[in-house]
Amino acid sequence: MRWKKRFEGLDTLVADRGSALLATAVLLTGSRAAGEDLVQAALERLMRHWSRVHGDKEGYLRRTLYHLAVDQWRSRRRRPEVLAQVEPPGEPDGTDALHLRQALMQALATLPPRQRAVLVLRYWEQCSEAEAAEILGCSIGTVKSTASRGLSRLREVTAAWTVDDVPASNGARR
Repeated sequence: MRWKKRFEGLDTLVADRGSALLATAVLLTGSRAAGEDLVQAALERLMRHWSRVHGDKEGYLRRTLYHLAVDQWRSRRRRPEVLAQVEPPGEPDGTDALHLRQALMQALATLPPRQRAVLVLRYWEQCSEAEAAEILGCSIGTVKSTASRGLSRLREVTAAWTVDDVPASNGARR
């Protein structure tokens, strides 16, 4: 009972927004397991500072999520994570969307941490430039230029893909 009173609203926050937070974390980390770890670390930090966080608890949690992700990327510069190569199936079998998603996650993983965070915030989370700037603690101009550079880099990475590398969205091969 004491825990319930101390962290009042946490269970509702996790129940209502947990899946969205996990989806964001998976995009930031590149895998579901690492995404779950990231969400758990952000929740631990939120719980440690619960009494000092006034107002938007989800906003605090999201900022913590992004900052922890960037910290992890910085610490892994010397030990990069190797993601599995995705090979498209021989025949369309309904997993085309999964392969496309995995390929895009791999392309996203090639970006520097700030570019990756900005693109996830702007295009996955649908945050405005001002909201992304507030979450990342930078200026709106930095968000704009970083998003532009990140999109340009993604275009370079994906330009090398052949038509057969990327499955069609309707299940048929192009």
